[in-house]
Amino acid sequence: MSQDRLQRLAKQFQINENSPAAAHLPAAHVFERDEVSEFETILYNPFICLILQGQKELLMGQTSITLSPGDAFLVSHDLPVTAKILEASPERPYLALVFALDLGILRGLYEQVGDVISAEASASVLSTTVADPAYIAPMARYLELVNAPLDAQVLGPMHLREIHFRLLMSPIGGMLRNLLLVNSHASRIAKAILQIKEKFREPLVVADLADIAGMSPSSFHEHFKSVMGITPLQYQKDLRMIEARDLIMRGACSVSTVGFEVGYQSATHFSRDYSRKFGSPPRDHLGRAR
Repeated sequence: MSQDRLQRLAKQFQINENSPAAAHLPAAHVFERDEVSEFETILYNPFICLILQGQKELLMGQTSITLSPGDAFLVSHDLPVTAKILEASPERPYLALVFALDLGILRGLYEQVGDVISAEASASVLSTTVADPAYIAPMARYLELVNAPLDAQVLGPMHLREIHFRLLMSPIGGMLRNLLLVNSHASRIAKAILQIKEKFREPLVVADLADIAGMSPSSFHEHFKSVMGITPLQYQKDLRMIEARDLIMRGACSVSTVGFEVGYQSATHFSRDYSRKFGSPPRDHLGRAR
């Protein structure tokens, strides 16, 4: 399938995203932005994203990844990512097609594929590649249902299951395959991540997270960093910073209030961590928001 046809389908889906049929197609979303951006830290939930127009840059640790039309990236766990739009304008906006991944669907495939998958030590929580026709085709069929409510209700789940299967078995599906394996490091770390997300405002207790993951504290710390690319403490800080930035952009009343809301007891400590993450202190962004 050509990039142009997929782009046309995405735009058609975007126009009809509130139609009765689209209610049966909840996994797809079209993201559009008509201007470039600064670096922003965002919590990505598990998804596959296809770049249709414009350019985007992702930062993973010290590695910079530039994505152009025809590229795709897959995220297997809830992951804080720093990203910015490099190329976009009102005449030619940045356009991306996003499909949310359903871990329930993936686990449902395990009975059929469990015997042919194995752990991959080199798998990454965020994988990039040139988009593969194997999963683009069922994505297109899914989008085509946007004006047919009954077809969307009946066929939408079938196409979505195929999308998950194609991604699971694709070269970028290594971490998804690890996630399915019982007692794998990837699946154990995913359990701990749910706890960090739920209680990110509270002090981080590695021993408690290790118990949830069924590991010793030292093993948990090692495997968390191996899977996620950052430490548990940095993961918690990123969640706090994302929430803080959101509160500031919504016009929160003071820096100390924001810091307290996201779990800091010291405004100075909060400002220091915020400045390290975003390059300037929270009071600067608070002033701009106002």
